[in-house]
Amino acid sequence: MSWLSNALTSSIGRKIIMAVTGLFLCSFLVVHLVGNLQLFKNDGGAAFNIYSHFMGTNPIIRTLEFGLLFGFGFHIYEAFVLTGKNRKARGSQGYVANHIEQNSPWQSRNMGLLGTIILVFLLVHLYNFFYRARFGDLDPDINNNDDLYTLVVSSFHQWWYVLLYVLAQVALCYHLIHGFKSAFQSLGLTHRKYTPFVTYLGYAFSVLVCAGFAAMPLYFFFLQ
Repeated sequence: MSWLSNALTSSIGRKIIMAVTGLFLCSFLVVHLVGNLQLFKNDGGAAFNIYSHFMGTNPIIRTLEFGLLFGFGFHIYEAFVLTGKNRKARGSQGYVANHIEQNSPWQSRNMGLLGTIILVFLLVHLYNFFYRARFGDLDPDINNNDDLYTLVVSSFHQWWYVLLYVLAQVALCYHLIHGFKSAFQSLGLTHRKYTPFVTYLGYAFSVLVCAGFAAMPLYFFFLQ
């Protein structure tokens, strides 16, 4: 199995892992966004709490969480490894390294920075909602579900958390704009006819998903 290990730890292998885990996480973002849109229902949080209860108690969802955890773990680890290799390679390229802005877009050159911002937000976000929802002691709502809605609303009335949340969505948007197209390239799914469509789809996906997430804290902070 050494050939498999060598393949997965090569630069190409790591990029493939990044691509597969990245596209998997994109699917999670869509599901997570659709569920969180329940926050906008004018029902005192009942729909959102029902959704949260389902996600927290359904055995299939709970099993898939392990896949999601491994997806995040592999994606983050491979990102750090590739970022380190890219920095080392750029440091030995002389003139090109000093004029790299002429050869690649900003988000491509700063995926490490964008990923770090997202990681910091993710850790805070997981503690604030996931950990407290699963291991905290939330009061029940009128349907006897844990009242995660009240926790969300109170969090979205803290200016620093709203700022961190929106900043993370901006970083995620840039991260996705580069990563979405790069994932298809890493998997060899490029074609002169279809690649422009993938590029436009990546832009649309990145902006719509991140704008949807950013709208939530802004809505509650300014309008509720």
